Amino acid sequence: MSFVSTPASAAVIRFVTTFGPEAALATGSGSARALFDTTMQTLALEATFSGLSGMTTVAHIHCCTAVAGTGTIGVAVTPGTLPGFPVGVTSGTYARILDLTDPLTYTAGFRGTSTPAEASARLLAGMLSGNAYFNIHSSTFGGGEIRGFLQVPEPGVMAMLGVALAGAALRRRRHQ
Repeated sequence: MSFVSTPASAAVIRFVTTFGPEAALATGSGSARALFDTTMQTLALEATFSGLSGMTTVAHIHCCTAVAGTGTIGVAVTPGTLPGFPVGVTSGTYARILDLTDPLTYTAGFRGTSTPAEASARLLAGMLSGNAYFNIHSSTFGGGEIRGFLQVPEPGVMAMLGVALAGAALRRRRHQ
């Protein structure tokens, strides 16, 4: 599964995370990535998870903790659960693009009296500062079984990816 490409003029910020147990005795793992498109005002999410000790119940993005990479905070996106998130499984995948201009994308507690644009800006700020996490809850751990704080990948990783993609494009051009 992969994301739909975005226009070249879009300002897309990529975030990644590795899921780890949130609670003692939780057994799940996995990873996720998020693409925050500041032009289109969308958040594309893609996740893979496995080995949960209970069946999935809900999943969402929490924001914004007081200290980067630690703590808990209320749900920011989305009320209830992420749309289409697989329920009743111990492993699976998820991919969806959320409309950040829709006030229903945010919980009432996160949005408060702000506009969707203000909520989107606050979410982006929380993600950029490492104060937002992707959380998967299960029947065994209702408060959350696995989670991962969203982070912008290290520049070195992005540079290596860029070199690899450039090499692949050059090879493809030579073979044509």
